[in-house]
Amino acid sequence: MFEQLGLIGCGLMGGSFALAMKKAGLVKRVVGYSKSPSTTDRARQLGVIDVEAPSALLAVAGADVVLVAVPVAATEATLKAIKHLVTPQMLIMDVGSTKADVVHAAQRSLRDQVGSFVPAHPITGREVSGVEHAEADLYSGRQVILTPTERTLTVQLQNAEKIWSALGCRVTSMSPESHDAAFAAVSHLPHVLAFAMMNSITGQSQGDEFLSLAGPGFRDFTRIAASDPKVWRDILLSNREELIAQSQLFQQALRNIEQAMSKGNAQALEDMLTLASETRAHWRMGAKRK
Repeated sequence: MFEQLGLIGCGLMGGSFALAMKKAGLVKRVVGYSKSPSTTDRARQLGVIDVEAPSALLAVAGADVVLVAVPVAATEATLKAIKHLVTPQMLIMDVGSTKADVVHAAQRSLRDQVGSFVPAHPITGREVSGVEHAEADLYSGRQVILTPTERTLTVQLQNAEKIWSALGCRVTSMSPESHDAAFAAVSHLPHVLAFAMMNSITGQSQGDEFLSLAGPGFRDFTRIAASDPKVWRDILLSNREELIAQSQLFQQALRNIEQAMSKGNAQALEDMLTLASETRAHWRMGAKRK
């Protein structure tokens, strides 16, 4: 058990982590800070945190575990704010959806204490934000990607693995660069497509009428377009090189389908649809491809 969790960012992700740590009996006390005092106050009222901190630095004071649950663009400023209290005995993690930029921010901010930082990406979330939606089981059964660097302290990497495993997560490790390439394909691009789909329809004169006729397939496909725009603005910009590369590959795949339709090539069209259908039918979340 850890004595104290310092929580910076008391929203959905941070709040759920605090609740999960409490439910698992992994922490005695949670000290929380959010940029908005009303958020921190609400987190205390809901029992997500035990003590409100007036600053990020004071949220870290006395903590042996720190979770930075802020938008990726705010990571560097947050780490700079707490660096004077970071020690080799302290585990610091984040929950950002991109990792190379976060690692570079940590290296610039924490300098000699960067070994205490273990970058983490839990593959979970909801389309709603805010501490009111935090839930203790948000991470249970989910995959967590850790992206340690050559300077990451072994003891803190082991602590991170133990914590996430104790919360019911499947923990894997990979390089920050490999992480960003993979998630540009399977997370960031799908969000772009969902956002673009909504805009392409609402930009038409009959858009409202079309939307009124949409069914479950459209609902499921565009669900993630309801995600927080500011959060995804930061994610898309921070991983733009990998994302643009994936977007170009997608556009080529789309052109191939368009060409088959334009030429009336039924066999080519069926072959492409069959490949996609069979791949999706055999895909299981979190499973390694054989």
